Amino acid sequence: MARSLVISGFARPGFEAVEDAFVENFERRNELGAACCIYHHGEKVVDLWGGVRDKATGEPWEQDTMVLVFSTTKGLSGLALALAQSRGLFDYDDRVADYWPEFAQQGKHTVTIRQLLAHQAGLFASNELEDKSVIGDPDRLAVVLARQKPAWEPGTRQAYHTLTLGYYEGELLRRVDPKHRTLGRYFQEELATPLGLDFYIRLPEEIPDRRLAVLQRPCLAKALFTLPIALSLSSLNPRSALRRSLEGWEHPLDDERVYARNFEVPAGGGVGTARAIAQAYSVFATGGTELGLREETLQQLMAPSLGPARGFHDDILSMDVRFSLGFMKPSPAHAFGHPSSFGNPGAGGSFGFADPTAMIGYGYVLNRMGSYLIDPREEALRRALYRSIGEPNPMDRVNDC
Repeated sequence: MARSLVISGFARPGFEAVEDAFVENFERRNELGAACCIYHHGEKVVDLWGGVRDKATGEPWEQDTMVLVFSTTKGLSGLALALAQSRGLFDYDDRVADYWPEFAQQGKHTVTIRQLLAHQAGLFASNELEDKSVIGDPDRLAVVLARQKPAWEPGTRQAYHTLTLGYYEGELLRRVDPKHRTLGRYFQEELATPLGLDFYIRLPEEIPDRRLAVLQRPCLAKALFTLPIALSLSSLNPRSALRRSLEGWEHPLDDERVYARNFEVPAGGGVGTARAIAQAYSVFATGGTELGLREETLQQLMAPSLGPARGFHDDILSMDVRFSLGFMKPSPAHAFGHPSSFGNPGAGGSFGFADPTAMIGYGYVLNRMGSYLIDPREEALRRALYRSIGEPNPMDRVNDC
């Protein structure tokens, strides 16, 4: 191990393989700064961090360092929606327009919450979301979202709602919450504060820059060779569905303060620690009693995905992938745990998920972004985890998904 590399934290006896994989990520897989945390049966068994928080200054990654995790945020937003559903604020099979009448415009009157959360509503892009001021004003944003026309008949096809999913989730939650809170505030008050999580969907002003890891962008040229061919070609076409779905992706960034403060991008702007992600998922993986989660809600999260009429092929990701209730589910393309698992990866390599069958809560974050759909650094940690608990490798269970 290089002398300049400092790894802190711990791995409990039996989980040394995860620590070995974490160190190897720095030695062999070009890691810069990262953290990994794992809960098993409600107990924190791995909590590791190391490397560099800011490449320009050489400042180390500390125990409380937080980082932007892009679409890994979707999973934390999904947990907030699940808690709201468990508390009787809505049912997944209700129509969105039942709570948000203006949403019924442009043929969206039949869209169910379940379809929306499974990326089946055809609302993956809007050319009005490039304006950051629209995103920052929930009332203006609601008008823009409501008048969007679906790209197809809802429920027939699937396309990853890269950023729009969170905006639609946020307005739905504002409508059903008796306090009319935004998704970021609901998450903070109902999950993060009660559980003591260092994760924010709405990063507050008082968080200092010294706690934030500075991202290193991926090599775009390399991505053309590491991503699936169809996805690489879509990324080069400014008119492709992929590029349109990414409009406004940079809104969580800030030139002066690392990340934007008091600004919500619920599908791609969450900032936090691996520890917080793992703990949140662990609470759900072990029954959610700390939050009063209903067993019926957990069973729905664990259930298999219900695909659209034309199957699971995703028009944005150019591959078969499965979603349910705001989360990614295991599939042959990404068999990240037992079939009951639910979570979401983020651009660059971060990932968080719950595996209720194995009672695992898992979180991995980093600041040197990779250019893979399944990052080798994250995959190495996950393989080591399942070896440690004596389970078959998740990648070998693709036929069970």
